[in-house]
Amino acid sequence: MTERVHQNPNLIFSEGTQVVCLREIVGQNGRTLHPKGAVGVIIRSPGDLDHSYRVRFPDGVEEALRRDELVMLAHFKEGAIGDLQISVARSDLYDRVIFRCVIGSRAYGLDDHKSDTDYRGIYLPSAELHWSLYGVPEQIECYETQEHYWELQRFWVLALKANPNVLECLYTPLIEKMTPLPEELLQMRSVFLSRMVVG
Repeated sequence: MTERVHQNPNLIFSEGTQVVCLREIVGQNGRTLHPKGAVGVIIRSPGDLDHSYRVRFPDGVEEALRRDELVMLAHFKEGAIGDLQISVARSDLYDRVIFRCVIGSRAYGLDDHKSDTDYRGIYLPSAELHWSLYGVPEQIECYETQEHYWELQRFWVLALKANPNVLECLYTPLIEKMTPLPEELLQMRSVFLSRMVVG
């Protein structure tokens, strides 16, 4: 079992401790210098919890931060980053779906009253989520609604490997949502066909 990082709420972090900033760092002109979640190093610790830490970021920017405005990097990784479901819930990835289609029996008129509706497609995460410490999941799923969406890059990779599940998405007649990007993908879908699929 992995040993968890213990964090006493009264602990004063020592100089050299890597921390994650829990608020934006804003410059004198009102421009955001570092977003919430930026990592810095403590260069000066306070004598007590009522005073601020001095934190330096990789680009040399320094900021005074109170104890409630930062968390140890190790503790942060163990919590939010260690739990992928938390990061997925925070980012509302289902709102980022750019292609949704119906596959299976319902797509081809072979369904009956017992058939469920299987949704597949692509989601496009924000650049901020890609750049964050969280990263992005390769796929998101909801078993209750039978939805399964691949992250765009993952979808491309599977298509290049002639994955039959992805090929079915590219050739289904029932498309419920499509933005211009997947529309271009569908126009070139024949390039993903290969005799290597039959094996």
